[in-house]
Amino acid sequence: MSVTAFDAVTLVPGAASGPVLRLDEPLSFWGGLDPATGTVIDRLHPQRGAGVAGRMLMMPGGRGSSSGSATLAEALRLGKGPAAILMLERDAIVVVGAMVAAELYGLGCPVALANGRDWEALAAAASLTLEAGPNGAAISADL
Repeated sequence: MSVTAFDAVTLVPGAASGPVLRLDEPLSFWGGLDPATGTVIDRLHPQRGAGVAGRMLMMPGGRGSSSGSATLAEALRLGKGPAAILMLERDAIVVVGAMVAAELYGLGCPVALANGRDWEALAAAASLTLEAGPNGAAISADL
C-alpha cells in the first residue's frame, strides 16, 4: 500500500482517521440514522444497515431537515457517530451538527469538502486520515 495526499476545504476543523464508508446518496441524519446505534435506517437508502460509528463517512452531501444537526450531535455524544465526514457539497446542517457536538460535548468530528476529481480514489482507500485546519485540509489515503 502507498499513502497518497489530497487537498480539501475545512468546514469543521479537527483530525481523525479510520476506515471508509462511502454513501452512494446523500443522507438525512434525521430519520435516516439511528443515533443510538450509528446505523443507517432510511429504508430507501442504498446503504441501509451500514454503520457509521468510527468511520470516515463519505457522502455527496446532506439531505433533509434541520433536525439532522441534533441527530448527528447525539450520535457523536453516544459514541456512534462518524470519525469524520467528507462531502462534495457544502451542507450547513451537517456542519452545525459537528460544531454542536464539539461545543456541547467536546467531541470532534471534522468535516471537509473533498474535490470531486479525488472522490473515487478516496472511496477506494482502505482508510483515510483527515487533518482539517484553519488554512485548509489534507486527506491521506492508504491506496
